[in-house]
Amino acid sequence: CPTIPLKAAIMPGEMSKEATMESLSYRGNTGNTMGISTVGFRSEKRNPGEWQDSNYQKYYQSFVDRENSQKVRKDTQSMIKETEALTQKNQAQSTKKLKERLHDINFWKTELEREIQDVLDETDLLCAQKVRLENALMATEIPLHIATDNLNCRRRRYGVDLVEDDVELGLLKEVDIINKVQDLLKRTIEQSDKQIKLNRAAKESLEMDWSDKKEADEIDAVCANLRNGNTNKQFHAGVARFQEIQSTPESWAQNSHDNIVRAEHERMASQQLRQLIDNILVDTSRDMREQADIVEVAFQRRIEELIDAKAKLEDNLKKTCGEIAQQEKNIEELRAAIKAKDDPLKVAQTRLYNRQSRPNVDLCRDPAQYNLIGEVQDISNSMDALTQELTMSENQLKDLMDTRMALEKEIQMKKNSIFIDKDKCVPHRDRYPTTLKLQGYQNS
Repeated sequence: CPTIPLKAAIMPGEMSKEATMESLSYRGNTGNTMGISTVGFRSEKRNPGEWQDSNYQKYYQSFVDRENSQKVRKDTQSMIKETEALTQKNQAQSTKKLKERLHDINFWKTELEREIQDVLDETDLLCAQKVRLENALMATEIPLHIATDNLNCRRRRYGVDLVEDDVELGLLKEVDIINKVQDLLKRTIEQSDKQIKLNRAAKESLEMDWSDKKEADEIDAVCANLRNGNTNKQFHAGVARFQEIQSTPESWAQNSHDNIVRAEHERMASQQLRQLIDNILVDTSRDMREQADIVEVAFQRRIEELIDAKAKLEDNLKKTCGEIAQQEKNIEELRAAIKAKDDPLKVAQTRLYNRQSRPNVDLCRDPAQYNLIGEVQDISNSMDALTQELTMSENQLKDLMDTRMALEKEIQMKKNSIFIDKDKCVPHRDRYPTTLKLQGYQNS
């Protein structure tokens, strides 16, 4: 503070008082009241100059203190206003930042919610596709049973009909196709299970992130709405510092971004798998249905061939039986013809025998003798020829009988084959699943 003359520092009221005091005269005992013992020591009393200086010092100190107090008060008021403005500014800035943070949190929370719903919808669609695969796999059991049963039934054919025909080859191919389809469907179901687990893992990561965002949103909302007049505030020492485990805004946003990208990747993989499942179900059902149609056409063709063969065999059997009857009649006629030669032969031989008894010269080789001998020879030759023809006819009859038996067996064989194919196999194939069942749209 600047040096102020002592007298100048005295207020006007104080100057009049001082003049009054100087005009007063001191009266009384001016001697030494302390006695002889105070000789050489200063008295407690001050002289007027010291008294005046003391007062001036008090006046000056009081003025300086007041001056400093006024300055401090002025600085204090200024500081109060500045700190209040700074506090309000910082609080408003913090509130603004909290609201901006809430906006960022809500943005990512919305993105997470959208992705969670998308992953959930995609997982539901993939689960539905998996159900289709399982239905299609169950639906293949019936065609496999039908084809296997057809093969087992056709093994009961016998003889020449036990042939590896087009039906047999078609059924074997059908079994092979069904087995391959089942293996493919099983592998695809396993792949679907893995993808569903990946989808759910991605969804779980998104939900955990969303849950953290929701909790942070609630906390920051409370913080953003907290005002000086609220009662739910208190001192918390040591909180104004950064924690070691805290993330940065970049890493915070990157974490949600990575979770969403990972979920989108799994969702895209799931969509591709669903498309693959559609193609697999369409292709497998088409392959099975086409092969089933080929087998059924082969069955119809084979049944027609068997029926035609049976009809031809029956026609031949009928003709053979007619020929047997004719041959039997022919044999009877041959036997009758041979037997009819007995009497003429006996007559001729008796005539020759009787003529051998002619006496002497009458035992002559006359024309009658020659004629009788020729007659006997002709009859014998005729009987031999008839006997030979009878033997041939009997052999032919035996062949006809064998042929008839073979034809009857063959006809019975054809009847058995027709029964197996037409009455056992083909009706069983009517249970073959529809294309919708093979594609998994219907439960078996």
